Amino acid sequence: MRAVDVIDKKRRGLALSKQELQALMDGYLKGDVPDYQMSAFLMAVVWRGMTTQEMADFTQLMASSGDELDLRGIPGMKVDKHSTGGVGDKTTLILGPLLASIGVPVAKMSGRGLGHTGGTIDKLESIPGFQTSLTTQAFIDQVTQIGVAVAGQSGDLAPADKRIYALRDVTATVESIPLIASSIMSKKLASGANAIVLDVKVGSGAFMKTEGDARRLARTMVGIGNRAGRQTVAVLSSMEEPLGRAIGNALEVKEAIATLMHRGPDDLTEVCLTLGAEMAVLAGAAKSPEEAREMLIQALDDGSALAKFKQFVAAQGGDPSIVDEPDKLPTAPVVQQLRANRGGYVSSLEALPFGEAAMRLGAGRATKEDVINPAVGVVVQVSVGQRVEAGDVLVEVHADSESAASACLLELTDTVVLSETPVERPKLILGYVRNGDDDGDEELLQAALQAREKAYVPYSGFAVGAALRTADGRIVTGANIENASFGLTNCAERSAVFSLMSARTEPDVAIAGVAVVADSPDPVAPCGACRQVLAEFCSPNTPVLLANLHHDIKKTTVGELLPGAFTPEQMAYAQPDSER
Repeated sequence: MRAVDVIDKKRRGLALSKQELQALMDGYLKGDVPDYQMSAFLMAVVWRGMTTQEMADFTQLMASSGDELDLRGIPGMKVDKHSTGGVGDKTTLILGPLLASIGVPVAKMSGRGLGHTGGTIDKLESIPGFQTSLTTQAFIDQVTQIGVAVAGQSGDLAPADKRIYALRDVTATVESIPLIASSIMSKKLASGANAIVLDVKVGSGAFMKTEGDARRLARTMVGIGNRAGRQTVAVLSSMEEPLGRAIGNALEVKEAIATLMHRGPDDLTEVCLTLGAEMAVLAGAAKSPEEAREMLIQALDDGSALAKFKQFVAAQGGDPSIVDEPDKLPTAPVVQQLRANRGGYVSSLEALPFGEAAMRLGAGRATKEDVINPAVGVVVQVSVGQRVEAGDVLVEVHADSESAASACLLELTDTVVLSETPVERPKLILGYVRNGDDDGDEELLQAALQAREKAYVPYSGFAVGAALRTADGRIVTGANIENASFGLTNCAERSAVFSLMSARTEPDVAIAGVAVVADSPDPVAPCGACRQVLAEFCSPNTPVLLANLHHDIKKTTVGELLPGAFTPEQMAYAQPDSER
């Protein structure tokens, strides 16, 4: 099988089989497929997208390209957590010991950060003596004994993803939801957990700037996880302002300790309780998120979560006395403050400028070669909606010199925006994509995608696929069929409806759902004739999924597509009285 044939098939928007993807991947890893051909394939994916099955296969191939952790020796359900990243995100430091304190084993492989601040590994290494390089057996033994371990990712974990990501970084193919999702999930699958909770960040300080993009990424990753046999849940959380107050490695460790004492910032505590509740339910420690939340709050209040953190730090060679003596953590020699020059309500704390300022202080890496200073960073002392008075401290800068601190304060002067009128606190948890939420939708969309491949469109080149689900669970599909006389063309939606009705064995067939897919910039819009046909054979409340090949999805109903449709009842009044 030639790589050029696989590339050409994807360029034309067709689905690839697992065998075709495997041939491409094997060839690339062996050196038979050069970088330029893999780059061409990645660009074809950016433009044409992937089906859920393609993404699941591609992800599994990357996951199996190197070492895969076998965690079966650890008793219980192992639940992994992944965050798509943001400013001040230190949830793993809290969730690991918190979950372990209620009996949920946490075996977490983490990485170093490239960006605002260090990753989880960098933050933990700011604790004196803490070791993140564990052998696989030591890692498993520690989780078995105390319930939690966090170690640096192996260099052999999903090596195909590392090579492919390096290509994406230099070929403008990073921003593709199928490629982002498969990259993240390949490492999660290789890490060996039974279940996965994903924290998908949304906002100025996150990779996904809009809720729509974040939800598409969440839906995609949940679909991949489910198809790989891992129970997967995604939580969408806001990253319009920094999470918590501290941005910087040792500063974030201090804040994590405060949160484990149940004295941390409200937003950080809420995100940890939300994620932790989902993890506990997947692990079987609680029957509902509400029950799990009560267990987690109890662990914070009675000190068991903090005690588990001390045990965790000691097990990996760190000094557990930092909990009682936080000054033992690295401390910056210079602290300067930004104060309010007038009273008002905080209306904006855009996250990204704070993260970039912290990185320039030395808290993060601009390149992989940069060395992190664990002591420096920024502490945001206010939150959106809070009332401040003139002279109140807005921001603290922890720096290694007076000049660096002054430059950082100048950079952040306009970042804290004040309003004279009260400002409502923004929503923190934006939604969920839980295990199975989109299974029915995804199945219907996949059927429409497959139907699209059968379209006959020699004149327009615009292929459309449609799928209908009946009330008894059957799926019937259709594609658009063109004719040189354009008026005789049959659209995909009508093809599907006519196929269903011509094959029915009972007088009435209820249509429970509709999906339509095309290669369009936005989700495809049915024509007027198709809307009228759908109105004839569906109820106004029948759900309709409109999608394109980039996994942009619009959910609507038949009634919303055609309000006030022409009905048989209206036709009755057009007939002579004798025929009514």
